[in-house]
Amino acid sequence: MRVVRRAREAARARGGARAAARVSPRSPRAAGRARPRIPGPALAAAACLPGLAAAVALVLCANGVERAADATRPASRPLAARPAPHTAPPPRIVPRTAWLGPGVRPSQPPPRYDDEVVAVFVHHTDTPSAYDCADTPRIIRDVYTGQTGGRDWDDIGYNFLVDRCGTIYEGRAGGVDRPVTGAHTQGFNHRTAGIAAIGTFTGGTPVPRAMADAIAALVAWKLGPADVDPRGTARLTSTNSGSRFPRGATTALPAVAAHRDAYETTCPGAALIARLPEMRQRAAALQGRPPR
Repeated sequence: MRVVRRAREAARARGGARAAARVSPRSPRAAGRARPRIPGPALAAAACLPGLAAAVALVLCANGVERAADATRPASRPLAARPAPHTAPPPRIVPRTAWLGPGVRPSQPPPRYDDEVVAVFVHHTDTPSAYDCADTPRIIRDVYTGQTGGRDWDDIGYNFLVDRCGTIYEGRAGGVDRPVTGAHTQGFNHRTAGIAAIGTFTGGTPVPRAMADAIAALVAWKLGPADVDPRGTARLTSTNSGSRFPRGATTALPAVAAHRDAYETTCPGAALIARLPEMRQRAAALQGRPPR
């Protein structure tokens, strides 16, 4: 009787082992993988165990083989990172509170914003060029008064103003690090920034090195988030037929453009226009772009 009982138990163990070997993958993760190969000694040992214990032992053994196979597979490659935009550090900018006086409008309308800045327009204020830099706040305040009083604008039109000593001032309200919609270039105020050089720069007027360098640094910083090359072009859409282009027309303009590129004017003057190529190169270098 003992012999017969042992024969029956061995038969059940062999049947359980065969059933365990036929177990399908336990999860979608295992789909498509080759069935783990159970070592022969493990099968022989399982034959000596009761049916349920044999099945459990074979599953544990298969998991161990599968983990060992996973350890030998090469790790998957990480996704390629997107190239970082060409950015430049922010220059020092004096806040508008430095030039605002008691004559400021008591109720300032909320600023308007675009999605990004893809181009810069360079202007001059058409004011005297021989001034003491300590007098710059008063000069900006006079420009503000002329634009908000005489022209009835809601704020100064330029986003930034730069004096002959290279000091950059915040112009229009809204935040120097945000894409504030200005009022500096008719038809092309959206997605652009207006930088005004304080003074008049007609032909033959010297452009101070400090002023040119400050404008280049400001350009590099403002165009950086959109990864715009200051030496390239930007496609802009006119919003006003009073510009050089009819309303709705899309045109390619320099990423660092003169006011006269978009409007019938001599602004920012022949002397400053002649320095724009140098400023574009300087701004591109500040963004870390190779020379060309």
